[in-house]
Amino acid sequence: MKAIKTLLSLFSIMAIFLLAGCGGTEEKTTDKKEAPKTTEEKSYTVEHAMGSTTIKGTPKRVVILTNEGIEALLAMGVTPVGAVKPAVGDTWYDHIADKMKDVKVVGMESEVNVEAIAALKPDLIIGNKMRQEKIYEQLSAIAPTVFAETLRGDWKENFNLYAKALNKVDKGNEVIQKYESRIADIKEKLGDKKNMKVSMVRFMGGEVRIYHKDTFSGVILNDLGFARPESQNVDDFAERNVTKERIPAMDGDILFYFTYDTGDGTGSELEKEWINDPLFKNLEVAKKGEVHKVSDTIWNTAGGVLAANLMLDDIEKIFLKK
Repeated sequence: MKAIKTLLSLFSIMAIFLLAGCGGTEEKTTDKKEAPKTTEEKSYTVEHAMGSTTIKGTPKRVVILTNEGIEALLAMGVTPVGAVKPAVGDTWYDHIADKMKDVKVVGMESEVNVEAIAALKPDLIIGNKMRQEKIYEQLSAIAPTVFAETLRGDWKENFNLYAKALNKVDKGNEVIQKYESRIADIKEKLGDKKNMKVSMVRFMGGEVRIYHKDTFSGVILNDLGFARPESQNVDDFAERNVTKERIPAMDGDILFYFTYDTGDGTGSELEKEWINDPLFKNLEVAKKGEVHKVSDTIWNTAGGVLAANLMLDDIEKIFLKK
């Protein structure tokens, strides 16, 4: 009987140890089930034409409201969820069309569809004060919104702003450095050809312009170190509504012209009329056969970094492959 009591006591002690062991295991399991730690996305503030905007994290759903801005995004590896389309035609510019297949159209630069933007639920909107100042407050109510000041002049200023807004400053610097490196290379190869006075003319439906230095292509020509005719060597946009009496002001060592046509043929008709005018044919540049028609999209309208590199392609073909 005493032996049986002793065995029962031993069993009781073992049971207590087993229960204690189970309790310890449960405690460890509970420790493992702690909620995972979350890292809060960093915010950053961008100063721009309309003030300052704070953006949380790196934007993934971006709406862009200028054509030159589209090029900036694509160059930095960002495909927008929505973008404005060119004023002429129903499609994107040819040189970016393959990259824009799934992008939703949200109007044009001068006629933005705010409802279409809201439907895309963007986390960043990039626009332009010159084009969309009146709807800035509406856009800001949808998502953080950053505006560039203007569309004229040094396109690289806008590009750098977009890089900050996208939280891609390093990538932006890389794109610009490649452009600057190419400029330096072409500039060296041009040699004395940089002394040629480059004239630029644009034909539009009902208007002719002589372009100055504060234009998209004017900035690139300046980057390359080209000379300009005296009347064009000024830091403003263009001489507008030019009459035929001003044709002599178009003269230079080489002349580039581009034509903007909305599809009704008026721009092209005006181009033919002026190019075939006796006053134009009497220009020294025309007599030398140095009048070159180039793409209005590439040399003027697109206005972005991709077009800038395509314009450099033209420069190389015309100046360096003679």
